[in-house]
Amino acid sequence: MTETTPADVAPDDTATDDAAPDDTATGAAAEPERHAGALVTRSRGQEVLHPTRASYLETVQRLRDEEGFVLCADVTAVDYLEWPPRDLPAGVAPERFEVVVNLVAFDPPRRIRLRVQVPGSDARLPTLWDVYPGVEAYEREVYDLMGIIFDDHPDLTRILMPEDWEGHPLRKDYPVGTVPVQFKAAPPTR
Repeated sequence: MTETTPADVAPDDTATDDAAPDDTATGAAAEPERHAGALVTRSRGQEVLHPTRASYLETVQRLRDEEGFVLCADVTAVDYLEWPPRDLPAGVAPERFEVVVNLVAFDPPRRIRLRVQVPGSDARLPTLWDVYPGVEAYEREVYDLMGIIFDDHPDLTRILMPEDWEGHPLRKDYPVGTVPVQFKAAPPTR
């Protein structure tokens, strides 16, 4: 029986279910795994694609049209301003924001996640509205709370915060303060 030490076990986010053989003995570098044109990692048993901003829309369209991912279950974002290290495949540069998209196929049933790096200096991506019209509210929420702009979105307005709200409250650099509580006047007594 072989004993396994912690050094032999890869963390969940970097473990691969289908590890490629090591070609370093022959001198050839292992080609990174790709799916729909994007680099691949695996996290907790789920395939994760890392498309570039330029290939994001094309990757999503390919997944829908060629592989049957007919449902976009979620679009969200993460601000890595104060916690920049994260597991990314070689060749993917970390940026301040990461937009995360979860897609679902029903026949056969499977899920896939996309993680797109978005720089803080140009926080924008193309909208998925033409591919999945149901993402309209998801993208509005990401815009409202994180300030990421989705180009060509049909109604990129605030969805949770008041229209005159300044800033985007889930950004790590949003000032922490107090919001005055607004009560209605007590009803008149009889």
